[in-house]
Amino acid sequence: MIIKKILIAVDNSKFSEHAAEFGFDIARSYNAAVGLVNIVEPMILPATGTDVIAGIPFEGTTVNDPEITRIQTESAENIIDRTEKKFGGNLQVTHFTQYGTTAEGILDCSKEFEADLVVLGTHSRTGLDRLLMGSVAEHVVRHSDVPVLVVPLRDEG
Repeated sequence: MIIKKILIAVDNSKFSEHAAEFGFDIARSYNAAVGLVNIVEPMILPATGTDVIAGIPFEGTTVNDPEITRIQTESAENIIDRTEKKFGGNLQVTHFTQYGTTAEGILDCSKEFEADLVVLGTHSRTGLDRLLMGSVAEHVVRHSDVPVLVVPLRDEG
């Protein structure tokens, strides 16, 4: 397998930063181009009422405010810029900001970038937390057309 393009999904977490460092190291090893993607998810206002389990509403209203979208987009660009400056070195890096659900955004971007490998971190959620929050990494692994490297961050304690 030849790896010419690596897509690295980043957010504002230590898990993402660890995965980005790993992904950039692989890119250097293969002299591959890097795509950095951050997903801007729609903001949901909680439903009014009592349809709540464990504090998480099942229904809500999507906020479609241009100012909020602008702020979210700027934040995404800052995350990508910061990641590139920290790990990019002399590698060719392409920036992507996708809008929608995180897993689908990563998959769409992977196709758009024509990635040979997708790298992402995992929050290592388990149990009820995973059930309620879903697993972005698992969804990407199950639906990706290219190999996916999920990089865990182990506690050092």
